[in-house]
Amino acid sequence: MEDQLVKKILANPNYQKLVKTRSAYGWLFTALVMIVYYGFILLIAFDKELLSAKFGDGVMTIGMPVGLFVLVFTVVITGIYVRRANKEFDDLTAKIKAEVLS
Repeated sequence: MEDQLVKKILANPNYQKLVKTRSAYGWLFTALVMIVYYGFILLIAFDKELLSAKFGDGVMTIGMPVGLFVLVFTVVITGIYVRRANKEFDDLTAKIKAEVLS
């Protein structure tokens, strides 16, 4: 019984669409996060003078808003993924369950 269920799920076009879409989305977001994080780390490692340059007359440096951007970017990109997962991916999962179990 379980083998037949697995075969039905794997053959379902909605399942194939779900896997393809979710994987592509996941890899895209992984690449974006890696670029932002490693870019920040490389700036720290190789251009300390840029990040330590002062903004105006106060104590704020350029590195502070850049670091804040990295944090905000992470929260935003996570929110985008969760929103899409809760909408599109959950709908596809429900269709797959309905088609396979009927």
